[in-house]
Amino acid sequence: MAAESNGVSEAGFDPVGVAVTLIKSVRVGALATLDRTAGFPLATLTALALDEDGVPLILISQLSAHTRNLQADPRFSLLLSGGGKGDPLAHPRITLIGTASVCEDAAAKARFVEQNPKSKLYADFPDFSLWRLVPTEVHLNGGFARAFNGAAAPILEALRQTAVVEP
Repeated sequence: MAAESNGVSEAGFDPVGVAVTLIKSVRVGALATLDRTAGFPLATLTALALDEDGVPLILISQLSAHTRNLQADPRFSLLLSGGGKGDPLAHPRITLIGTASVCEDAAAKARFVEQNPKSKLYADFPDFSLWRLVPTEVHLNGGFARAFNGAAAPILEALRQTAVVEP
């Protein structure tokens, strides 16, 4: 089911609302990058936080393949799913698609650590860097017969207008 331009489908499905809820509540996602040597997709699990504008942040090690992949090609996709009881495919999930870049903002790093307290153990290691994952497109599956594919801009705008997640 495709969403109308205002973000609400004919059946009352609110893809922007579902997307905002998922993005604000999920703290671990499957990050897919393009292997820098073979070009194949590589998916890894990573902790995430949200910057003040709602853009996902990840804190990753230079020792990780996904970091080196992003350095070579900044394109990514990030799958977020809240999960729940029963059939996992019946629950909403979203894939964010966009471009990653290193973030040297100390306040953003502090937000990451605040939202992921265990990261304080390694956040200042010299091989770790903070990255912003700026989505341009989204693929949202809100459950059976509820889907949205399109620009991330309306979702990012909704995230900016709401309070960013608490840790």
